[in-house]
Amino acid sequence: MTMTGTEARRETSAALPPVDHRPLRRRRRNRAVQQAAAVAITLFMAIPVYLIALAALSSRASLNDFPKSFLPTDFSTATLDAFWSSTGVFPATVNSVMAGLLTVLLSLAVGAPAGYALSRYVFRGRDAYQVVLLLTRALPIVVLSIPLAQLFLSTGIYDTVTAVVLIHTALALPTTVLITASIFVSVPRDVEEAALIFGCTRLGAFRRVVMPLAVPGLAASSVFTFVLSWNEVLGAAVITLDHRTLPAQVLTSLQQSPLAYRFAGGFLLVVPALIFIALMRRYLLNMWGTGAR
Repeated sequence: MTMTGTEARRETSAALPPVDHRPLRRRRRNRAVQQAAAVAITLFMAIPVYLIALAALSSRASLNDFPKSFLPTDFSTATLDAFWSSTGVFPATVNSVMAGLLTVLLSLAVGAPAGYALSRYVFRGRDAYQVVLLLTRALPIVVLSIPLAQLFLSTGIYDTVTAVVLIHTALALPTTVLITASIFVSVPRDVEEAALIFGCTRLGAFRRVVMPLAVPGLAASSVFTFVLSWNEVLGAAVITLDHRTLPAQVLTSLQQSPLAYRFAGGFLLVVPALIFIALMRRYLLNMWGTGAR
């Protein structure tokens, strides 16, 4: 007796084991948990920035309102105008930008070759050197700032942007070396050896092959270095008097400053770092393999 198509499908489906949907549900649940965690972390970091921006872009009279509205209702640039008109703010902002960019360049100029050497060569004391780098990074800034201030006084570069760049580079360099070393480890040796076979020198292979592949990781290191330099306040306050960075200028003026100055100062301390991170975003996304959009 010949079975119909429907009966044959029923018999075949009855013979197959039941499909276990638990792995799919587990993946969906894990993905939902990850997305919820990402949203929570984003809100945790974004809400303080939003509140500072809300206060900085409100009128000076509305700063004392209680309870203050969570939505912008009284937009005004009076608070920012009061901050910018304060003595020393604009030169301090220029000093901070210059110090941050120069610190990034100097840290990469020294740290990238050092990280490449750690990732490609085996030499005596290599592991101990990495431990020393970590211990150096663990030193409090006050331990470094006082001896460096004495050194800068004796060399004639005290109270200059150069002094700020040097102390910020000393802070950022250990982490830059370790980050770049891990980046160069991920670059395949085969492509570098192929470049050597086709006539490149070691330096040429590093510049033409290794560096382009390592750009996303170097961008991540640049973001870390710039944000560290921009936010650092104690060292800059110790080694400068007339050429302070913006964080040092705000810190030394907080005691006698009005509330509007504090909100505007906090807002302007955040904005340049966010802009720099936004500029480096495409490199970070390339490093994560998602592509820039």
